[in-house]
Amino acid sequence: MTNTRPSWDEYFLGLVDAVAKRATCDRGRSGSLIVKDRQIVATGYVGSPPGHPHCDEDGHLFKQMLDEDGTVRTHCVRTIHAEQNAICQAARHGIAVQGATLYCSMEPCRTCAMLIASVGIRRVVAWRRYHAGQDSRMILAHSGVELVVIHEEVTSYQQQTGNQPESP
Repeated sequence: MTNTRPSWDEYFLGLVDAVAKRATCDRGRSGSLIVKDRQIVATGYVGSPPGHPHCDEDGHLFKQMLDEDGTVRTHCVRTIHAEQNAICQAARHGIAVQGATLYCSMEPCRTCAMLIASVGIRRVVAWRRYHAGQDSRMILAHSGVELVVIHEEVTSYQQQTGNQPESP
């Protein structure tokens, strides 16, 4: 019986799924890894800042966003994205991420894409597409960051669009 070893991308994406299990917002239980020279240097998952309540504890904190085409999207703003948490973890510990690869559950949002470009990460590998990823793709491409998306399916959330009340 022959063992088929996963590629490096498959290996690290499998670990992203394990990291995502720590996420505290059920709308997007995402995980992220920053890898440099095939070594994990930081991890992150969707969660609130230290000392703040999590969605799993206190519910979501919804805000409505208006797209240029008039679509109203509902975002939970209680938590920090997995990519942001991984970058913050590296910064907190003084770990340089320039030239690294970031692995994530889905394409980064616009803000995360700007952070990724700003800290010098050169490659992003995502499991799936993000429903609002067009700006992110342009930012990453313009910054010379390679983006690899494994599955073309788009990640969607419950209560993603429409008028939703804020959590109490």
